[in-house]
Amino acid sequence: MEQPHDIRDFLTSRRARLTPQQVGLPDFGGRRRVAGLRREEVALLAGMSAEYYVRFERGNASGVSEGIIDGVSRALRLDDTERAHLHDLVRAANDGVRPVRRRAPARPRAVAPSVQQLLDALTGVPALVQDGRLDVLGTNAMARALFDQMFDDAERTPNFARYLFLDPRSTGFYRDWDESADQLVALLRVETGRAPFDRELSDLVGELSTRSDAFRALWGSHDVREHRTGMKRLHHDTLGDVELDYQALDVTGGPGLQLVAFTAEPASASATALQLLGNLIATATTSQPPRP
Repeated sequence: MEQPHDIRDFLTSRRARLTPQQVGLPDFGGRRRVAGLRREEVALLAGMSAEYYVRFERGNASGVSEGIIDGVSRALRLDDTERAHLHDLVRAANDGVRPVRRRAPARPRAVAPSVQQLLDALTGVPALVQDGRLDVLGTNAMARALFDQMFDDAERTPNFARYLFLDPRSTGFYRDWDESADQLVALLRVETGRAPFDRELSDLVGELSTRSDAFRALWGSHDVREHRTGMKRLHHDTLGDVELDYQALDVTGGPGLQLVAFTAEPASASATALQLLGNLIATATTSQPPRP
């Protein structure tokens, strides 16, 4: 990732969405040459000189203090996730110019045995563990059966973003494909701030940008969001339409690991579908011949 450009593009995109009226500044009319706020207006709101803000927006993060970041965050009305992302971009830019970089924490390629035991114990709901790149590192049988299309390629680690943007079947699986696409890109944007020197993450973003016009357009919006709870409306080849609530919980053992569990409203058609899925898994397991 190119940290100075990331700061520039992120701040530019955030001020482009605001108008003088929204932030309480007078608008004297006339044609504005930029969408949203001017740099000078952001500087005024943040309580700094225009020259300093321009230098910051251009990616010069040397000596930028917490107070400066917080002032710019308030001026641009950043939410908690966006503010944290800006902090990450500044940290990454400063790390990039130092002679010695911190060694990034090792990324696990599979979940710990104790975590897999927990996944397997959740027999009534689909559950999985993903990392910040949206690689799926562990699942229970229910999750593997629910997201079966994503596991077709045994040579690669299953990845939600790669499946959604590069597998044409995903448009039939995700009933709210556009919303899911927005969410996944925003999650990857957050991760690029947290792990700017992650080569596999850079390769994933490069692959998706090259092969998917939809991803490339969304990536250019620089939106960042966290999604720890919500609903997924899916269409499964066997179950039909299902509506599942999800909860994401942090897991120890590696940076960015989350356990995501999917549940259905009790006594709903989706709950019946999950019960059917569990029955199908149980039947397939008992019908397998015993190992010699």
